[in-house]
Amino acid sequence: MTVDDPTGPTARFHALVDTAFGWCGLAWDDAGLVAVQLPERDRASTLARLRRRAGLAPQALEVAPDGPARQAADGIATLLATGRADLTTVLLDARHMAPFEAAVYERVRAVPPGATVTYGEVAADLGAPGAARAVGQAMGRNPWPLVVPCHRVLAAHGAMGGFSAHGGVVTKRRLLFLEGALASEPLSLFDS
Repeated sequence: MTVDDPTGPTARFHALVDTAFGWCGLAWDDAGLVAVQLPERDRASTLARLRRRAGLAPQALEVAPDGPARQAADGIATLLATGRADLTTVLLDARHMAPFEAAVYERVRAVPPGATVTYGEVAADLGAPGAARAVGQAMGRNPWPLVVPCHRVLAAHGAMGGFSAHGGVVTKRRLLFLEGALASEPLSLFDS
């Protein structure tokens, strides 16, 4: 299931969190985190994209994060300020996730800040060495960026590959530099 799937769960609560990269959005329900939205151009754009991606119902409440959402909000803010945070224990609502995608997300979630893996390595680790493209597609649909650190997954030979967040590959490079996985600072979002 992707968060764009109207048959999947809809979040009951959401919040925006001010971070060093801009406003991040979180959506959650009683089962855990439903979606994370990386910063867009401004707060309103981030909220609009979060609403679409998380299937937020009109009655969904914007509230202060609590429980897993508070843990995610604090961890994301710390990660985007320092390049270091452990988000591996944040509870995710993956009830409607396809088994292969769930396995990909669980594997990628174990990649620590400062490290990277390739799509092919993830596929091989899951016993599906020919499934690098499917891993890349799962990364493109990742409902929990940063919590499931899809920015740490690269194409063959360390090529950046794609990145679906605002700013694309420039944002991916910026995150990897912040975490210490790249030796040189990338261009700013406004240089692209």
